[in-house]
Amino acid sequence: QVQLVESGGGLVQPGGSLRLSCAASARLFSISAMGWYRQAPGKERELVARMFNSGNTDYADSVKGRFTISRDNAIHTVYLQMDSLKPEDTAIYYCNHRSIIGTDYWGKGTLVTVSS
Repeated sequence: QVQLVESGGGLVQPGGSLRLSCAASARLFSISAMGWYRQAPGKERELVARMFNSGNTDYADSVKGRFTISRDNAIHTVYLQMDSLKPEDTAIYYCNHRSIIGTDYWGKGTLVTVSS
């Protein structure tokens, strides 16, 4: 079993920054994309950012210009740099790896709270 472990969440003031990290416990082969999703209380889980093997990225409209996804292939780690955070960014953030056949691997989540 492969485990995805997120870290970097916490409490931050509006306008502040956080960087989330997601490391795989073992090498995942045949991965088509790595990304971050989030789920706020009472809302459905939504895509935040995604990076394909090609290096192309997708971002939710709500985070464009504020969040940046990146990866370090050498250590199989994906990051989410979050700047200019807003209270509405408060959510549990989940790391996701998707295989080329559509299998999803999920982390257990890390809580981001944006509040003054």
